[in-house]
Amino acid sequence: MLQPDKNKVFKLHGKTMHYAWGGLSFIPHLLHIGNKEKRPFAEYWMGAHPNASAEIILSNGEKAELNEYIKSFPGQTLGKEVLKKFGSLPYLLKILDVKDMLSIQVHPSKENAANEFAEENKRGVPLNAPHRNYKDSNHKPELMLALGDFWLLHGFKPKNKLITALQGIPELKFLTTVFAQGSYRELYKTVMEMDQGMVNEILQPLIDRIAPAYQRHELQKGDENFWAARAALTYNEPGRIDRGIFSVYLFNLVHLIKGEVIFQGAGLPHAYLEGQNVELMANSDNVLRGGLTPKHINVHELLKHVKFEETVPGIIHEKKDGPHLAYYPTPAPDFRLSKIELEKNDGLNCKAASAEIFVVMRGNIQIKESANVFQCSTGEAFISFNNALFEMLATEDAEVYKASVPI
Repeated sequence: MLQPDKNKVFKLHGKTMHYAWGGLSFIPHLLHIGNKEKRPFAEYWMGAHPNASAEIILSNGEKAELNEYIKSFPGQTLGKEVLKKFGSLPYLLKILDVKDMLSIQVHPSKENAANEFAEENKRGVPLNAPHRNYKDSNHKPELMLALGDFWLLHGFKPKNKLITALQGIPELKFLTTVFAQGSYRELYKTVMEMDQGMVNEILQPLIDRIAPAYQRHELQKGDENFWAARAALTYNEPGRIDRGIFSVYLFNLVHLIKGEVIFQGAGLPHAYLEGQNVELMANSDNVLRGGLTPKHINVHELLKHVKFEETVPGIIHEKKDGPHLAYYPTPAPDFRLSKIELEKNDGLNCKAASAEIFVVMRGNIQIKESANVFQCSTGEAFISFNNALFEMLATEDAEVYKASVPI
């Protein structure tokens, strides 16, 4: 039986997720582990989601599941305000390495997630069933910070840009009429509910035209044809062209550089294409997919939750909160991502408001909570619980990201 620990700051060991789209080296290198088997390392989860809870290292050296420790001592770990508002740790911090394109996807709102999760439970759909759509009752707004060049699809193009894009592609020009006579909803329903035979008939000539140029390395990543060709070569099967390719041309193609941040709320369709990032989201695994994936696809469920509106991608700029700390504001009440930059021998006194998770992305720091002292180097993480008082001291230049609740 778990006992409350005398300390409030602990080293944290996350869980790796080996999805097929993940890279082979970035996350293993970050975590200082081998990968002789050449397994894909897609995500590193640092949170308390029941599907993959992180572990904390207690003062006696034993490990405890973070979600179980929080459940056992909710007031001590989360504090009264977060416990009353959310009932559990409301966020999930991740590191992602996107080698192959992720699915066209959307996340439900909190109300819709709760209703749909309850409905699938009522129908007796097992939580681990491959065809399960709703894994929990929570929404999944998410923020991502690029760790280098990062490419993604993000919401529908504004009207003028969308029409220009469709008119410039002979095989898709017919969709300009569909869009003119209807709306974003009618346009997207047309391509997502289209008979598979017609999808093949429309997209095959496009693929025949662009795939050779892709294979000859003649296409640049700023060209949608680059990603459409890559999608075709990655996900098409004999007799079935992936309809997710349409979305490459309908959505905004966004290129983020290192340190840039973007936010995706409920209903905004998107797909990650390539790169590494720090991702912070509500504590949920609800993903509704519409293509570009071997995972379960449910177009009907996807279309129920999509916001059919134009999107102008907006980069979130950091706001300073002292000489060493900056944060990235979003409308999400569940989480806040902050960046801590310390030069060698810099110190930072901290008091935790609820549970806060830190991951060191560069350098080395010493954490001191009274007699509790330990080191965290690149790739390592720690957690501080409500009202913890501790000092961070950089033993070399360091960059640290912190997940917290904005209270």
